[in-house]
Amino acid sequence: MMWNLCRLSGILDRTSKLNRWGWEMTIQFTKLSGSGNDFIIIDNRVPVMDDDEKVDFVRRVCDRKMSIGADGVIFVENSDKADIKWDFYNDDGSSAEMCGNGGRCVARFAVEKNIVPAELTLETLAGIISAKVEGANVKVKLTPPQNLRQDIDVALNGTHFQVDSLNTGVPHAIIYCENVDENNVKEVGNGIRFHDAFAPAGTNVNFVEKVSENALKIRTYERGVEGETLACGTGVVASVILSSYKKMVQPPVEVETRGGEFLRVDFKSTDGPVTEVYLEGLTRIAFEGTLVEY
Repeated sequence: MMWNLCRLSGILDRTSKLNRWGWEMTIQFTKLSGSGNDFIIIDNRVPVMDDDEKVDFVRRVCDRKMSIGADGVIFVENSDKADIKWDFYNDDGSSAEMCGNGGRCVARFAVEKNIVPAELTLETLAGIISAKVEGANVKVKLTPPQNLRQDIDVALNGTHFQVDSLNTGVPHAIIYCENVDENNVKEVGNGIRFHDAFAPAGTNVNFVEKVSENALKIRTYERGVEGETLACGTGVVASVILSSYKKMVQPPVEVETRGGEFLRVDFKSTDGPVTEVYLEGLTRIAFEGTLVEY
């Protein structure tokens, strides 16, 4: 199956071929960005394709040179537990339990399309999250963090890294830095992502610099994308919470992402586990279009 992007800004290519049933199969999509993370979002409440076709479809349409290009694809589906459910894929076709910026983007999409009210719930593989959409600004309440590990000694090519780890819907490892811009995110991130200390699932890797008691700067290597992304919502949340455990920051915390935008993280912190975790920031609708099978 091949997919041709045939409409942008209302321009439709009428020369596309018919599919095997004799009619033109089209898929409407919207591309949104949350702090530099971009996603192709498709209303799949009435299925547009079989589940076994999704992985190949995702790999093709996320290709930035041959198709639309994105960090992932989100299919919006019906839920019997929440207002909507998502089926989320990284750009390599792998499934992800959670994505903070993806959650913010899909919430805005669903509100813009009048699928849900401005305050909604979303079913993910990591659990139910809630969201509040106020125009371009979207705030999501995430599932409670799990699996705290601190001061892990990770040896990589003769260098030892002290790493903290936390699951904020997906696993994240944190390296504290004096200056994040001086780090080889791709090489070190890849080495830690596949390190035995985080086997078999692997981990995302975040490089974190303290700016003030209420501000951090971050760069992230994301598994599934297998490279640095402009932002990672769950990585931002993990970095803030783990930094708070180190007494580096206190909520609320503003985090500057690689794309230059800021995300806000807030939570309740007592002597016990962190609760009431919120991620907030702007979203952008890049464009809408139609994909046609040919």
